[in-house]
Amino acid sequence: MTSAKRWLLPDGVEEILPAEAHKLESLRRRVLDLYSSWGYRLVITPLIEFLDSLLVGTSHDLDIHTFKITDQLSGRMMGIRADMTPQAARIDAHCLNQDGLVRLCYADNALHTKPRGIMTSRVPILIGAELYGYSGVACDVELVCLMHETLQAVGIEKQLVVLGHVGIFRSLLSETELDEATRQRLFDAVQRKAYDEIDEVLDAAVIDVELREQLAKLTRMSGGSSVLEQAREAFAEGSADVSAELDELIAVAEGVRKRIPDVELGFDLCELRGYEYHTGIVFASYTEGYGRAVAKGGRYDHIGEVFGRARPASGFDTDLKTLAKLTNAEFPLPLGILAPESDDEALIARIRELRQSGEMVIINLGAEDISDQLCEEQQCDRKLVLENGSWEVQAVSH
Repeated sequence: MTSAKRWLLPDGVEEILPAEAHKLESLRRRVLDLYSSWGYRLVITPLIEFLDSLLVGTSHDLDIHTFKITDQLSGRMMGIRADMTPQAARIDAHCLNQDGLVRLCYADNALHTKPRGIMTSRVPILIGAELYGYSGVACDVELVCLMHETLQAVGIEKQLVVLGHVGIFRSLLSETELDEATRQRLFDAVQRKAYDEIDEVLDAAVIDVELREQLAKLTRMSGGSSVLEQAREAFAEGSADVSAELDELIAVAEGVRKRIPDVELGFDLCELRGYEYHTGIVFASYTEGYGRAVAKGGRYDHIGEVFGRARPASGFDTDLKTLAKLTNAEFPLPLGILAPESDDEALIARIRELRQSGEMVIINLGAEDISDQLCEEQQCDRKLVLENGSWEVQAVSH
């Protein structure tokens, strides 16, 4: 690469300039303050760690999004985190080792081998919340409501919350005798909502007519509240597991509506995102003008088993960079006070006093004279001037 090209960055990797950095940091503080008010404690997880613990219980999708390197000290494979959920689960299971409820939150950079979608960053700033130690629907209700309030807190008012339950598909699939290759083909087709292909696989591989029809209907069940009624009817003669999972989904929806009466809910019973590690309810928030989920999460019980304790768990996350693009809230850079460079003890004391009171004071290095134009260049709307023997803050004329 020539010296003229050294400023280029890899695709999907970006620098964050002061105005955008201020916006992101303002959003981060606002969201973390929200999580703190709900009792979620901040944790900071390592950027890099051994691969066999980083990818425990996670999906193939996360595996291929994780950068892998060799540790020069141990010779073992290491990964740069692409997600923080496994790390938070380890903290709960191994480091904290508490018997009661544990609420954790985080906000930090991750790294992806390739973008998750069009115009998404390979270096997202993930911010999210996880709740451990409670298997009841109240846990999922709390997290869905917190996810909804997260978007509201950053100025994304209009959102659609979509609920699903991976257990229903898993329970129906367990009643079939499909081999692994056929299961994978069906799973891929369901993910793409390729209905002709779904029907082709089911017709060829599922002998039980009733079970085949139930699976076919399930893959079409997405939309408004009528989806729950359709599911009740379709699975009326289904297994006890399917009935229990559908009851759980309905209970979560009712719980969310009681807490957020004006929430717009949708349902997608064939949403299999995170199928390899999610164990129950899955949920996501969408907003106009953005074709992907803005925030997403779900239940992932027992992921901490490999760390010594299998605990009920549920959580969600979002990308601060995405929130910054979608928010209508304004976060202008704070304006400061420009001060001359001087060894005057009174000036030094005045600058210290202003800074301690929360003001931003910038010293004009190399010059004592301060023009209004210079103040504007330094993003200052005031300046310190010596008047009648004391240093006073004076507004800059425009």
